[in-house]
Amino acid sequence: QVRLVESGGGLVQPGGSLRLSCAASGSIFSIYAMGWYRQAPGKQREWVAAITSRGNTNYTDSVKGRFTISRNNAKNTMYLQMNSLKPEDTAVYYCRQEGRPGYWGQGTQVTVSS
Repeated sequence: QVRLVESGGGLVQPGGSLRLSCAASGSIFSIYAMGWYRQAPGKQREWVAAITSRGNTNYTDSVKGRFTISRNNAKNTMYLQMNSLKPEDTAVYYCRQEGRPGYWGQGTQVTVSS
């Protein structure tokens, strides 16, 4: 049974930083592409960043240059380093193990506010 657990969310002021973690269990983590998604209040869930099994990365335009996705296959963990945070980054952030079927974590709240 695949389980994904996000952590690291919280309240931060604009311009601040947070690092999210996604701990995976129940699958061979290293062979799967992984992704971060977010859902703001009243909006649809949107894709934020992705990392392949080989470590290739991609980002949605609004976070390029501010967010960095990474993974540590030895620790079965994926990360999202978020810098220069803006109020519009406020959302619940979810990690996903891509594939068919894909699997979601339960989400972690990120609030950017002064």
